[in-house]
Amino acid sequence: MATTADRVNASELEARVKEMYRDVAEHPDKQFHFETGRELAIRLGYQAPEVDMVPGEAVASFAGVGYYFDLAALDPGETVVDLGSGSGMDSFVAARHVGRTGRVIGIDMTEAQLAKARRLARGAGLDNVEFHEGYIEHLDLEGGCADVVISNGVINLSAKKDVVFAEAARVVRPGDRLAIADIVTSLQLPTGITCDASLWAACIGGAMQRDDYRDAMEDAGFSIEAIRENDQYRFLSESAKNATLTYGVRSVSILARKQ
Repeated sequence: MATTADRVNASELEARVKEMYRDVAEHPDKQFHFETGRELAIRLGYQAPEVDMVPGEAVASFAGVGYYFDLAALDPGETVVDLGSGSGMDSFVAARHVGRTGRVIGIDMTEAQLAKARRLARGAGLDNVEFHEGYIEHLDLEGGCADVVISNGVINLSAKKDVVFAEAARVVRPGDRLAIADIVTSLQLPTGITCDASLWAACIGGAMQRDDYRDAMEDAGFSIEAIRENDQYRFLSESAKNATLTYGVRSVSILARKQ
C-alpha cells in the first residue's frame, strides 16, 4: 500500500488543518477550496427535515464531502463515534437517529470546532451527544464501545490512514460497521501535491489512491459492502478543480463491516 505519511511535515499539517477548520467554525462564509453550508448538504443527499433538526450554526459550518446515513442505517439505542466531528453537523444528525437511549461521541482536535459543537449541543438540549478533544489516530475510547463509526471528509487529512482505520476497527464491535464519506483519487498524486500542507488541509493533498484506500480498510479488518461516488460534490478553487480533472480526485461514500 502506498503511504503518504513521510511526504508531508506532520507539525505543519496539523497547524494548517487547525487553522483552516477554525475558520470553518468561526467564519463559515469565508472562501475555501471547498463548499460549506446547507445548500451543500442538501445537494449531497441530506434531507431537508434532517437538516432542519440540526442547529443552524452547525449547518453553516458543515464541510462534509458526501452523505452516508442511508448506508449507516442507525438504529435507536446505538452508540456512534464520529471521527473529526467539526462543529457537530453529523453528530447531531446521528443523535436524532439513535434517540435518547443512544449515544454519540464526536472526536476533533480543533478547539474552535469543539467549543462551537459543545455550545450548540447544550443549546439544543442534546444530552445524548458529547464532544471530546483528541486525534482520530489515537482514540481515548474503550475497545468495542461503538456500534457504528462515522466520518465525513476527514480521514483524507490524516497522514496515517492505516492507523485511523485500525483505531476504527478497535472501537467498533465485531459485525458492526464503519460508514464514511471521503476524498480519494484515481491516480497517485505527485509529491508536489502530497508535500503541500495547504493542499492537505484543503482535502486534496492527502487523498489516497482509491485501491490503496480500500486496501487500508480491509487490512484493518473491515469488509467493504458498498462504495458510492458522490457526483454532486465539487471543489471551488482552480487548483482543486485542476487536481480533480488530472488525478481523478473525487468523493465517495463507503459502508464497511468489521469482520
